[in-house]
Amino acid sequence: MSATTDSPIASTGGGHPRGPGRRSGLLLLLCCLWFGCSPPPAQESRRPNIVLVITDDQGWAQLGSHGDDVLRTPHLDRLAAQSMELTRFYVSPVCAPTRASLMTGRYNYRTGVVDTYVGRAMMHADEVTLAETLSAAGYRTGIFGKWHLGDNYPLRAMDQGFQESVVHKGGGIGQPSDPPETSYFDPILQHNGEAKPYPGYCTDIFFREALEFIEQNRESPFFAYIPTNAPHSPYDVPESYRQSYLEAGLEDKDARIYGMISNIDDNVGRLMEGLDRLELEENTILIFMTDNGATTQRYTAGLRGLKGTVYDGGIRVPFLLRWPGRLKPGADDGIAAHIDLMPTLLEAAGIAAPDGAVFDGVSLMSRLDGNNGAPAGRTLFIQSHRGNEPQPLRHFAAIEQRYKLVQPVAFATRGLPPGETFQDYPLELYDLEADPGERQDISDGHPQVVARLRSAYADWLQDVSSTRGYAPPRIAVGTVHEDPVILTRQDWRMVGPDGWRDTDLGFWEIQVHTAGTYRIRFLFGPASAGGKAELRIQQVRKTRTFVPGTAEVMFDQVRLDEGDTRLEAVLQMGSNRVGVRYVEVSLIQPGSGTSEGR
Repeated sequence: MSATTDSPIASTGGGHPRGPGRRSGLLLLLCCLWFGCSPPPAQESRRPNIVLVITDDQGWAQLGSHGDDVLRTPHLDRLAAQSMELTRFYVSPVCAPTRASLMTGRYNYRTGVVDTYVGRAMMHADEVTLAETLSAAGYRTGIFGKWHLGDNYPLRAMDQGFQESVVHKGGGIGQPSDPPETSYFDPILQHNGEAKPYPGYCTDIFFREALEFIEQNRESPFFAYIPTNAPHSPYDVPESYRQSYLEAGLEDKDARIYGMISNIDDNVGRLMEGLDRLELEENTILIFMTDNGATTQRYTAGLRGLKGTVYDGGIRVPFLLRWPGRLKPGADDGIAAHIDLMPTLLEAAGIAAPDGAVFDGVSLMSRLDGNNGAPAGRTLFIQSHRGNEPQPLRHFAAIEQRYKLVQPVAFATRGLPPGETFQDYPLELYDLEADPGERQDISDGHPQVVARLRSAYADWLQDVSSTRGYAPPRIAVGTVHEDPVILTRQDWRMVGPDGWRDTDLGFWEIQVHTAGTYRIRFLFGPASAGGKAELRIQQVRKTRTFVPGTAEVMFDQVRLDEGDTRLEAVLQMGSNRVGVRYVEVSLIQPGSGTSEGR
């Protein structure tokens, strides 16, 4: 992978060797011909390769093939013509919950992922992922882009089955979890746990690295996961892409979003050309989908809502699956969802589910093969809102093939009128066959349907909540897998209102893996005023004063015991108590002994 020098803020972790490249495959073939042995199995007889592209904040309507008269996506339109398209494919209304379901085949509430930030987007490490299962079956696995299910051991993509990992931290490039000097252009990315700068525009980099991975692993089955952070805000895009849409009359925000999608489209074209050039197209499952609805409503294809809502504009997304060696192009309008991806791909690859695995999703292979339609009586459930755990009847959808029950208020409650709560808003019922735009609430005329779906939702929420509860996953410190550990505001839990600004306060739930002596360093940039840094962990209470312009404070000789604990890092400047941007935790010397501080 193309990358050079280390970043000042970096984490370390073991990488994985790459699979055999074309040269080794050619040598093997020549040896077989010379000594009379059988050559490797033909491409068609081996398990299919899998390439999964998922974009960020691109809704159902943001494809040329879905009717947008301005957006130019010729490569995606060509892919759609070659694919089986699931026209009613559902996901969560925001990023991380969708990704948890994709990786596990389970509803996100079972996995620990309940939101997108402040410690709620970390997935429990004991969840068995698609990448772990494919890797165990002999696949080479790589991720290139946005993981968003944990930045530290044991939660990183590289800890969860991906042998090659080029990712940004947190939920987006430039968010507080990323190194401070990174951006969409020439970003600092994490290559197998090590921070390195990469030249170019982020989306181009992710596809470039994925194509290199594919070429180097073409002789064995591979799984290449390409989750872009585009077209997510802050909508940074090469000027040439933006300018062409400004000239078409779009406002600046929409011109940037459309430009980012056109850039994605160009990269999908390069990906398709690369698969064809490497003669991998026939036996490669190529999927294109998105993680939630759009952040623009310039064109909606008639759907109501956008990202962050449980109307179809927030949770119904494009889903294209091309497999020339197996599937014929076409369309299927039966309901399906993110939880179906893992069981579908495992069946396609001929791989049994992991021992003890309990999927919420079902395999869609028979439907994709055209053997049957959507299963009768199926109900999908989507719920997502701010908070440490779900609140019953808040911001959910129960979706059948025909009917959909919705409580649409609110993903975040800050926008509600004073004194109102989500309980003040009634449930809504829609007939999606007659009213796909969800314009006519028919709940008054169909009380039995409302009661049935409400009861099914209550049973579902009780079930998924009983799996493990909502205690957060913990970040491990003092392991050989990651040392030092960089804690960021992405994963802190909150003392007060949600947030990750300088004025917010949070703490980290961690597991001390090894008893011993630690060094804990606060990194916060040049301070505007002098003050006092405060550290609290186990029985340790330490303070250090600092002067204006100080960028870091060090606490040496912090003795910690093994076990679960909470780390608090606070800066006191005058009357203001503020959070620390990064906390670096390093094991200096393993050894027993009780924690202490002074």
